[in-house]
Amino acid sequence: MKHTDFAVRAGLLLLCCLGLQSCAIGSSRADAKQKPNVIIILTDDQGYNDVGCYGSFLIKTPNLDKMAAEGVRFTDFYVSSAICTPSRASIMTGCYAQRVSMAEFPRNNPKNDHLGPRHVLHQRSNCGINPDELTIAELMQSQGYATACIGKWHLGHQPEHIPIRHGFDYWFGTPYSNDMNPVWLQRNEEKVEEPIVQDTLTKRYTEEVQRFIETNRDRPFFIYLAHNMPHTPLHASEDFVDRSPRGLYGDAIEEIDWSVGQILETLKKQGLDKDTLVIFTSDNGPWYLRGEDGGSATPLRAAKGATYDGGMRVPCIARWPRRIPEGGVCSEVTTSMDFLPTLAALTNSTDMIEKKIDGKDITSLLEDPDSPSPREVFYYYHQYNLHAVRSGPWKYRAEVPLWEENVYDHRLREYDAQMPEALYYLPTDPGEQKNLMQDHPDVLAKMKALMDEMRGDLGDELTGVKGANIRPRLGD
Repeated sequence: MKHTDFAVRAGLLLLCCLGLQSCAIGSSRADAKQKPNVIIILTDDQGYNDVGCYGSFLIKTPNLDKMAAEGVRFTDFYVSSAICTPSRASIMTGCYAQRVSMAEFPRNNPKNDHLGPRHVLHQRSNCGINPDELTIAELMQSQGYATACIGKWHLGHQPEHIPIRHGFDYWFGTPYSNDMNPVWLQRNEEKVEEPIVQDTLTKRYTEEVQRFIETNRDRPFFIYLAHNMPHTPLHASEDFVDRSPRGLYGDAIEEIDWSVGQILETLKKQGLDKDTLVIFTSDNGPWYLRGEDGGSATPLRAAKGATYDGGMRVPCIARWPRRIPEGGVCSEVTTSMDFLPTLAALTNSTDMIEKKIDGKDITSLLEDPDSPSPREVFYYYHQYNLHAVRSGPWKYRAEVPLWEENVYDHRLREYDAQMPEALYYLPTDPGEQKNLMQDHPDVLAKMKALMDEMRGDLGDELTGVKGANIRPRLGD
């Protein structure tokens, strides 16, 4: 063989190898891009009706309305609890709060211990999510995602419970609700502001999210933005005060809407818009008892603290231009517990889920809102009391003590009074007004059987049944 021929062939071989290497690198980058960036935006105590595209006339939410027009709006989306801590535990773990023992907590106060356990974590609490539980942040972190928790945590404020112990690389926010004193602003393990200046919280959280996006634009990221608003005491920055005809409550939500717009614009500027799944929802229904400082769940019945739909059915919007068609409306039953398994499917990490969870992969509903739901049943718990069940269009409520109709309404302390059981057809009766038990005995029997099945799984203190599949939390 001539040296020239050898040189030519060697050169061609080298180019081929480089080409294959380049293809491999390109393929690797393409695979990385197939994993979406994810931002979950959670508000606190925002009602079903408190977004324009869900029916609000007084609160202006142009950015959320546009987000819905460019993505999918869920009409029958539920959180696992009508109160803060259990609801957030379910988002993080994909489980009913009862399964991970995050449904009620000791008071740790001899003066008030006679009142029984509290339904949320508080200043004296010493417990939090068990580190043996897989959180949504740990799942994403394992797939190479940069992870950030911006905002309210409320899943344990002791050093062993904070977000950076549960899969978040970075945390900037408050340990619990903004009405629990003392409340401070924390960055990772350091208190950075006490007393906290709440007027600018929404604005500062937004800036933190923008910086995190810009810093991590070249790698996949997961951001959990948990606003303190519109939980009372209400606050809004100077640019938004006295702006809404709905008062300070409307001001707070309109600033959150502005925040959504800022985040979406940042994604576009960084060229990440099409590759980012953004989800907006609330942790539970509105706090009616706060009057003008509370929101609206119209046309649903009741509000925060209640297991009627007004307490647990909340707005949810998802936008992801690369995968979610524009203008979708999904009326299938979906829940906040579905976030974890859905993101596991989208990031090819379902093998990370080793323990039983209650969430379902709803990727099919994101891509086609008219497809059938993977969820056959949803249960309504208050603490360890099983109140109700929904299957398809039907909702059955067992007999429940009157005072549990709304745990925040302390006027309802008639412990012996019982609200009778009822069967509702939600598509035509979202306000849960017409009891159809007598007309549909077959449906009633099915619903009662579902309740019995769940009692065996997670228990029901109202009937004295202990659940067989409850896992422990950390500390007390």
